[in-house]
Amino acid sequence: MVKLEENLRLGKQSMEEKLKQILLFFIPEQCHDTYLLEHRFTDVPCFKALVSKLLGFAIIAGSLLVKVPQIMKIYKSKSAEGVSFIAVLLDLIAITSHMAYSYVNGYPFSSWGDTSFLAFQTLVIAELILYYQCYPILSYVFSMAYGGFAYTLCSGKTPLHVLTTMQSLNIPILLAGKLSQAYTIYQNRCVGQLSAVTVFMLLGGSLARIFTSIEETGDSIMIITFCSSTFANALIAFQVICFWNKKSAHNSEQAYTSARPVAAVKDGRKCD
Repeated sequence: MVKLEENLRLGKQSMEEKLKQILLFFIPEQCHDTYLLEHRFTDVPCFKALVSKLLGFAIIAGSLLVKVPQIMKIYKSKSAEGVSFIAVLLDLIAITSHMAYSYVNGYPFSSWGDTSFLAFQTLVIAELILYYQCYPILSYVFSMAYGGFAYTLCSGKTPLHVLTTMQSLNIPILLAGKLSQAYTIYQNRCVGQLSAVTVFMLLGGSLARIFTSIEETGDSIMIITFCSSTFANALIAFQVICFWNKKSAHNSEQAYTSARPVAAVKDGRKCD
């Protein structure tokens, strides 16, 4: 009987420890005591920390599919019209630099984990653009080159001051990439194969990341980066609203001349 009671007591302690470990995954240790021992559920700092952590994991979950609509739209139409390769390339560099900077600095995964999934999806978009612009071999070479670039940054072989400089440069790089996409939309007077779902999800994600960066890292460079990203994403989202369902002059000309036999064309390029 005594042995049974001892086993039950040990089992209860083990369960409590496991529960504590799970809770500490979402809240700081001091908040564990605040909530479970002191029962102060209205504590503002702990509430903000909990919201930030949950929001961070929600962003990561959303990032698993955030660019899939864009990928599928390009794949189904077999065209990357309206999607700027320069914008995608600069976005990929910025995302990868941010991922490496956060990883090497040891920031919580909830504050940057979405970038790992965004980097992969952005890479796929870049490959599709090159492929449908008639550069299939270049798309494979680009993938291998990016793999080497990402490994070098995240492996710890790149000095921290270099990563810090790259993170600082993310602001102009990110703005240049987004504004390049905005200019492409303005020039075509249509969104082309740009996915509205992806645009608005990126806007929501960058906006939420301002809050999580303040709460979980306090890193001013990251905070300014996400503020800049939110501004640029908002601009593109506004253009999507303005030019939605409008066809470009290029499409109109193709429709007008579609009766005449022509060579196969992909995104304005002849592909033999």
